Amino acid sequence: MKEYFNNAWSALYTIFVGMKITFKHLFVPSVTIQYPDVKLQLPERERNRLYVNMDDCIGCDQCARACPVDCITIETVKSIPGEDLGKTSNGKKKALWVTKFDIDFAKCCYCQLCVFPCPTECIYMTDVYEFSEFERNNLIYDFVTLTSQEREDKKNNYAKFEAEKAAAKSAPATKPIENQETTKP
Repeated sequence: MKEYFNNAWSALYTIFVGMKITFKHLFVPSVTIQYPDVKLQLPERERNRLYVNMDDCIGCDQCARACPVDCITIETVKSIPGEDLGKTSNGKKKALWVTKFDIDFAKCCYCQLCVFPCPTECIYMTDVYEFSEFERNNLIYDFVTLTSQEREDKKNNYAKFEAEKAAAKSAPATKPIENQETTKP
């Protein structure tokens, strides 16, 4: 009978200890942040989503070469003579049309190694950290400001310019050969 009362006392004692801890934390204000309504204050040098200011991008491809996971894809086309691309905010003259500048955030490891080699400081980390998507393909961000038609026009214009340049180079080389053949009796 003594064992029965010891077991009952042990059960009540452990319930009392558990309830003591529960009641102690019951009246303490919660420290949980109500996330969608209240956002956490981030440190000054946080690493979140990348942003590219295409007005300052010169298409140098240094950020893509510095990326350890190859999540940045850049394609450029040289401008033809007579086209004015303008200047960056730092005063550098642009010589290339950037026809593709994609960042795949599904691959990005947020290391910030692409930010430092940029000579015009057009790529930088923002404080935006909310960008979940249902489809993985939606995590590929296209930063180019040109429309798809303008991109094709720039590529075609440069291809035509190169073809004309190659034709002009080959034309003088064939003329002397033709002149030699006509001067022989």
